[in-house]
Amino acid sequence: MSARAKAGSSRDDAVTTPGDGADMPFGPWPGLMEYAIDAWQRNVLFLDVLRQRGNQYLEHMAESAPHVLSFDAELVIDGRTLQRPVNYVLARITPPEGVTIDHQKRPFVVVDPRAGHGPGIGGFKADSEIGVALRAGHPCYFIGFLPEPVADQTIEDIVAAEAVFLERVIELHPESEEKPCVIGNCQAGWAVMMLAALRPDLFGPIVIAGAPLSYWAGVHGKNPMRYTGGLLGGSWPTALLSDLGKGKFDGAWLVRNFESLSPANTFWTKQYNLWSKVDTEARRYLGFERWWGGHVNLNADEIRFIVDELFIGNKLASGEIVTRDGMRVDLRNIRSPIVCFCSHGDDITPPQQALGWITDLYAKDTDIIAHGQTIVYALHESAGHLGIFVSGAVAKKEHAEFASNIDLIDVLPPGLYEAVLSPKTLGAANEEFAEGDWIVRFERRTLNDIRALGGNDLEDERRFAAVRRLSEINSGLYQMFARPFVQTFANEHTAEWLRRLNPARLQFELFSDRNPLMRPVADLAAQVREERRPAAQDNPLTELQKQVSRQIESALDAYRDLRDNWSEQTFMAFYGSLLLQALVGLQANDAPPRRHPGDEPEDVAFVRQRITELKRSIAEGDPATAAIRALLYVGLGPDLSDVTIDERGFNALRQIKAERGGTMTLGEFKRIVREQFLMLLLDEQQALATLPGMLGPDPAQRRRTIEALRRVASAADGHDRAHQERLATIEQLFGQEKDEKKMRSRRVSVKEDGGRRVRSAASRRRRGQRVAAAAPRR
Repeated sequence: MSARAKAGSSRDDAVTTPGDGADMPFGPWPGLMEYAIDAWQRNVLFLDVLRQRGNQYLEHMAESAPHVLSFDAELVIDGRTLQRPVNYVLARITPPEGVTIDHQKRPFVVVDPRAGHGPGIGGFKADSEIGVALRAGHPCYFIGFLPEPVADQTIEDIVAAEAVFLERVIELHPESEEKPCVIGNCQAGWAVMMLAALRPDLFGPIVIAGAPLSYWAGVHGKNPMRYTGGLLGGSWPTALLSDLGKGKFDGAWLVRNFESLSPANTFWTKQYNLWSKVDTEARRYLGFERWWGGHVNLNADEIRFIVDELFIGNKLASGEIVTRDGMRVDLRNIRSPIVCFCSHGDDITPPQQALGWITDLYAKDTDIIAHGQTIVYALHESAGHLGIFVSGAVAKKEHAEFASNIDLIDVLPPGLYEAVLSPKTLGAANEEFAEGDWIVRFERRTLNDIRALGGNDLEDERRFAAVRRLSEINSGLYQMFARPFVQTFANEHTAEWLRRLNPARLQFELFSDRNPLMRPVADLAAQVREERRPAAQDNPLTELQKQVSRQIESALDAYRDLRDNWSEQTFMAFYGSLLLQALVGLQANDAPPRRHPGDEPEDVAFVRQRITELKRSIAEGDPATAAIRALLYVGLGPDLSDVTIDERGFNALRQIKAERGGTMTLGEFKRIVREQFLMLLLDEQQALATLPGMLGPDPAQRRRTIEALRRVASAADGHDRAHQERLATIEQLFGQEKDEKKMRSRRVSVKEDGGRRVRSAASRRRRGQRVAAAAPRR
């Protein structure tokens, strides 16, 4: 007989300890009786976990402010008290015991998505976005929300409330040099980007994780969710559900949409994983279901904006959204660095939707620099949508590196970068300058790298434009002919029953103690835990069970693939019809079916004025400015599209600043870096020729500057010969005397070079001698 494993006697404690199952042969089937007893006991324990889940759901939804934060927090601002009240709140996270906060560091503000679920997923556990930011010493704040919206609140009201929240965070941290880092998860990402475009003065770096910003983008054969609006005929079904809900849209429908993407996981894998590991899996399962089942509601105006303006209208990346005050939301107005974190394994927000806004806004790489924007993207290979901001492994790697290198991200020169993380192996070069277990590098990328991820062609754009126009027509017809009748019969009583009968909600209540049939399960489960007899791991029927499970998953995956393929083919055929496109007003020509935001006259004038100012002041600056210009020249390398900025070099620079007692703030350093970067782009020859004059006559100052440049340049490994030769050029420039003759020789030498970026130090000296000898004749 197998040894019996005893667990806790609590009726609601579903975590048990498996025992040592002994082989109990039954006729020709070895282990049959053992497996039968184990399976029966697992059935009982599985039902009990579902019962606990149902009770947990009812208790959670009965709370006045349900959330799943694992950190203590204190309320700072209740959004319901604002001039235009909203159901959002700002809370300050209380650091856990043993965590020390440096109040001179910038605060972090985590904004959770309101996509059908309740708040708290950004601080769901210790290894989370909030957790890693706290461990890095940053003060942390959380923007969450209540389950019921305030009457008549809109998306614009929420954006305005978040502006008030950020103003308050800045007020609470006057000792911090820099503005808050704001993290927007999923649906919160586009709301944060909208606010940053309208109020760029409130933001430090912005991290958007799994956030859709280009809603039509995707590739054929994948990303079926983008076809949903077209297959439903537009946004009128959301208007219908809102009217049936008496002006409220049940967020549980959004949850059902997410679940439908993976029927294998929804209908089998998640439950099978719990059933097969019920002795150890219950705690994790219940913790996640507490958030997954925390459904919230939205106002009709809120869901209309989300569907019409964003998902079907795709107006955010094209600059077509205009506030009620007449302000246009243009993402090019954002002045803070933007970090886009996405994953190839995300079927809800694929990389094309997370990054396509960049190519929607910009036609050339230089356009990004001209607008002064710094955009960093990080691509995970396999994490699912929730894993981007829920997975502990992702938090300890990507989010931890973002938090520890947030100041470096803030001072990156304008342009497009990819964050590349590599493990910090034993003996890595200058490993003392790399925080954590990973070394992060920011490598320059081009718009072609974004385009290489895949996207729509002109015909696809016309199809989605046809969806947008048909949606407007159907919405108008619904409002004119159907809405009056629906609103006549809808009332609060029927709306409440429709919410309770929603399949996403009903499954919780059916398996709770409210169902009389579930009440005996608790006592039966307690007895089973006392008599638990798990089957042995090598039981042949256990292996057969796993094979059957894999076959069921494969069958459901095959159904999903068939359904998705049918959806895509139907969408392509219907909305690709020239007749339909003509009926909705799309002309049969090669013109783009949707506008891309062009350059505004005032922006063009500003850029021209800025270029003139930079050229005029190219010879101005102190030794610190000269050192930064020289460091940028060495780091940029011979090709602007092949730039790598390593965290070790930045940390080495910080160490030098601390040793010498520098007073330059991070904001001043950021301003100088951007100015000197642009000067090098505008006129590299003149920028180099004027360097010696900026250093001053003190030889000791020059030696200290050269020493610092060498330390920073050598902090990161991988510097090739071209970078070393550029460093040699700087050393030669800084070592020259200040007399006019040699200054004139240097200017002529740089001019004669003809713009060539890579020369050996020896050839430079020989060419300089020849040019200097020829200078008097010229």
